[in-house]
Amino acid sequence: MTPTVLVCTIICMIVAFLLCGIPCGLLVAKRLAGVDVRTVGSGNIGMTNVARAAGGRAAAITFGLDVGKGAVAMVLGRLVLSLVARVPWSETSAMGQLGLSASLLFAACVFGHMFSPYLGLRGGKGISVGFGAVLLLWWPAGLAILAVFLLFALPSRYVSLGSIAAAVALVICSLAMGLGVARSLPVVAVCLAVILKHRGNIARLRKGTESAFVIHHTDRDR
Repeated sequence: MTPTVLVCTIICMIVAFLLCGIPCGLLVAKRLAGVDVRTVGSGNIGMTNVARAAGGRAAAITFGLDVGKGAVAMVLGRLVLSLVARVPWSETSAMGQLGLSASLLFAACVFGHMFSPYLGLRGGKGISVGFGAVLLLWWPAGLAILAVFLLFALPSRYVSLGSIAAAVALVICSLAMGLGVARSLPVVAVCLAVILKHRGNIARLRKGTESAFVIHHTDRDR
């Protein structure tokens, strides 16, 4: 990685962190239902808690915005890297010449959501934004982790279980498909952060007290 590409990577990571740190769930729930999701249920700003606190419409919008900001941050970062390094777009994918930069950019997207600079470094659990980012980083892995998430989440109705399984599956994909150790390290860091964010859910799953996914219907959903 040349000094120019290194500086460009760092700048793109900062922009991605700031963009993905926008607390969409908090803003949507307040706008549509007048609810501060940080004071309801799990206190999380992600789609699952928004569904419980503010209804299906708010949850769907939150999911779309979270996925979207991850995708937009990844696209913008890859475009800038491609222009600065003067390489084709394909070389900024996870498997390309600038794969390490792309993997670091992916991690910045997820960590921005998890540790929002606008909420005192508190935030969501990174699943939706990570899905959006990985689709634009390396779409086969995005589809693979979506399949794993659905495989675990749908039968059990535990979003937390599907999220943890998807995070682990992404690491397995990165190694199995030849991403290499260096490019996989940011992915491993994201996986560990996701698991740590879900440690309360893991404890409840072991005790059999984890809440299944439900949607609180509001007048705005009708």
